[in-house]
Amino acid sequence: MKRNYSVLVLLVLFAFGSCSFTSKVDNDPNKDKLLIQIITMALEQLHFEPKDINDDFSKEVYSDYLQAVDPFKRYFIKQDIKEFKAFETKIDDQLKAYDISFFNLVNEKMLIRQQEAKSYFKDILDKPFDFSKDEFYNADFEKLEFPKNKKALKERWRKQLKYTVLSNYDDLVEQKKIENKPDFKVENTTDVKTMSSKELEAKARQETLSSLDSYYNDYLEDMDREDWFSVYINVIVEEFDPHTSYLAPKEKEKFDQQMSGKLEGIGARLQKKNDNIKIISLVSGGPAWRGEELEVEDVILKVRQQKEKIAVSVVGMRIDDAIKLIKGPKDSKVILTVRKVDGSVEDITIVRDVVELEETYAKSSIVEKENKKFGIINLPRFYIDFTDYKNRNAASDIRQEIERLKEEGIEGLVLDLRDNGGGSLKTVVDMAGLFIKDGPIVQVRSAGETQEVLEDTDKSIVWDGPLVIMVNELSASASEILAAAMQDYKRAIIIGSQQTYGKGTVQNVLDLNRMVRSSSHTDLGALKLTRQKFYRINGGSTQLKGVTSDVVVPDRYSYIDIGERDQENPLAWDKIEPAKYQEWNRYFDYDKTIASSKERMKANQQLRLIEANAKWAKTKMDKKEYALNYKTYKAELDQNEKEAKQFDSISKYKTDLVFNSLPYEKALFEQDTILKEKRNRWHKNLNQDVYVEEAIHVLQDLKTTYAIKITETIKD
Repeated sequence: MKRNYSVLVLLVLFAFGSCSFTSKVDNDPNKDKLLIQIITMALEQLHFEPKDINDDFSKEVYSDYLQAVDPFKRYFIKQDIKEFKAFETKIDDQLKAYDISFFNLVNEKMLIRQQEAKSYFKDILDKPFDFSKDEFYNADFEKLEFPKNKKALKERWRKQLKYTVLSNYDDLVEQKKIENKPDFKVENTTDVKTMSSKELEAKARQETLSSLDSYYNDYLEDMDREDWFSVYINVIVEEFDPHTSYLAPKEKEKFDQQMSGKLEGIGARLQKKNDNIKIISLVSGGPAWRGEELEVEDVILKVRQQKEKIAVSVVGMRIDDAIKLIKGPKDSKVILTVRKVDGSVEDITIVRDVVELEETYAKSSIVEKENKKFGIINLPRFYIDFTDYKNRNAASDIRQEIERLKEEGIEGLVLDLRDNGGGSLKTVVDMAGLFIKDGPIVQVRSAGETQEVLEDTDKSIVWDGPLVIMVNELSASASEILAAAMQDYKRAIIIGSQQTYGKGTVQNVLDLNRMVRSSSHTDLGALKLTRQKFYRINGGSTQLKGVTSDVVVPDRYSYIDIGERDQENPLAWDKIEPAKYQEWNRYFDYDKTIASSKERMKANQQLRLIEANAKWAKTKMDKKEYALNYKTYKAELDQNEKEAKQFDSISKYKTDLVFNSLPYEKALFEQDTILKEKRNRWHKNLNQDVYVEEAIHVLQDLKTTYAIKITETIKD
């Protein structure tokens, strides 16, 4: 089964203004076939390691597409698979002929089967389940075969639904126990307090039915042909490597927003529930938040643009289409007709603005230990504003945070890249230059070309003191470039997982609309494809192997298959000639500091407990069979809870570190209480973070070894 981990890819814009793939596709009236033609041509001519589109390729697309549209094998039956099988080795020929017959057949059959499934689960959930019967639910979908007929398919639905209802039933049983305790507050009582077991089971079935209805009505039935065709296209392109993907127009827009950390709109997050578009949160500092009229739980009924007289109803509308109406350029007005929680209906006018998603940006804190100050900077991703690099990017923000921390007199710096999936290549090169005088940062190689060395040419150094970089298994791409460069220069000590994610490839985004001159088609979206591989300055690739930490610490991901090596179709590891560089010539004793840290790690009880917890969690994740007998099910839950208690102290751990926001942020707290709450929560988490604690220990050791070496040098 493909693993779809949300790790942001490394991106560099690539200009395709001179591409000449347009002559053959301008007059094709079928957008789907047009997409196939453009994308296959782009993959064959531009991908770093193009694959032969042959029978073997066809077989992979065949199996992966069926898995993509029916991963739980609860729609198709063996007769369907028999029909599909005729195309198993013909998809390659279809792609070359821009034929989409296989997609059409599977899509049409899937839509029929999904409608049939609605009747299955409604019928099954209309009848009580017998939780005293000894039977089991098998969730090992990879090994399961497709049901032989509709009767077997319905039986599979029955077991899946019974397991879901069983889980809901147990939740209700536990809720009833809580509500019947003597000290329970009456005002919090729900309708389960006096329910019988039979009534609880019926309620559990109703909750399951409501959830499924919502899934079908708000998600599946909102997906149109274009959405399903995007799934098919992505299966094809991901056969080349796991980071090549098709971005449909709305996905391309979301991608750009993630990379830039901002968008133009009202600053509200929406969710569709049944037929309603509901406000689920407001972005701190955004137009809606500043206006203080729109609130969480408000339901948007209509949307009207400032220059239009008629409002458009969004009730029952696809959420993506509703968002298009609500969003708009800076300084324009939108009028929302909303139903408040109390049932009243109001028209709210909001002036759109640039909404900056602050949680995607760098943030810093002062760390105090034993009357000494250190700094920590958290960087969620290597963001960039594609329209104006100088406007805001990760490198310039990190520079600013370092300067602010230096003003507070810090003696060491921690850069936290945990869970940072990467981003802009330019920003990582600029950022690395903040810590060294000059020199190579990363090597990049395109297919059939010699490597290019990307260098820091700015001789200024923003921070020359002790530096620790924190990583984990989800630190990828640009994070790995920075960590690898600082490790090769012996400029920083890397603390974290055994290795980072292992993504050593570079993706470019190709606007497909540029490849079709004078096209009458609507927006074709974009193709993100692997064009290059990057290498450390020592010559080794980070592909698959990632960056090995100087100090390895266990974490919750330690035993989970989560890296590039666990994906399908990853490119191979290789090595090239090293670049010319000189190690950092300061007086820090890295070897002694690393040895001391490793000794502390061995004796750290908190880390031992975290590792034991990771191993235990892995055994639970590997479980594929579940009892549908309530007594057996409950006994297993109770045993799990008993075992889990040994790990309770992990969340209770506290360090002796003190965290404080910088003065400029404290001034902002007067106006932005939400920002204050966010920072307080972050500081609370940092105070319980054993990895940050060790990072500060390492900074102290580096400072000590520096003083010792300086003294020894003076004596010599």
